[in-house]
Amino acid sequence: QVQVAESGGGLVQVGGSLRLSCTISGLTFGDLAMGWLRQVPGKEREGVGAVGSSTGRPLFTAAVEGRFIISRDSARNTLYLQMNSLQPDGTGMYYCAAGVRANCGRTLYASDYLSWGQGTQVTVSS
Repeated sequence: QVQVAESGGGLVQVGGSLRLSCTISGLTFGDLAMGWLRQVPGKEREGVGAVGSSTGRPLFTAAVEGRFIISRDSARNTLYLQMNSLQPDGTGMYYCAAGVRANCGRTLYASDYLSWGQGTQVTVSS
C-alpha cells in the first residue's frame, strides 16, 4: 500500500523560510519521480518543483526558481522542499506526489502523478 505523508507547513512571514518533508512508503524510492504541487481555493493544483530520478536535476516553476530547493534522502525515503524568500503568493496547500504515468519523468502536471499525500498548509503573512 502506497502512503505519502507531508509535514512541515505553518505560518511564516514574508521573506522567511520553511522546509516541507514528504515521507513515502510502498514504493521503491531510489529513482522515483516525485513532485511538490500547490493549490489555493478556487484554482487548479499547480506544480512547484519535481524530480525525475535520484541523480537528475530538479525542475521548478519559474516563479520559485532560485528560491526553492528540492532534495531527497533515500535512507529515510523522504523528499524535502526548502522554501526561501517566501512571498504572499507562496500561500497554499502543498501536496507531495509520487510515481508518474509512463514516460513522464520530471513533471509539474498534477494529472501525471499517481499517488498523493493529504497536503500541508503554508501561509505567508505580510
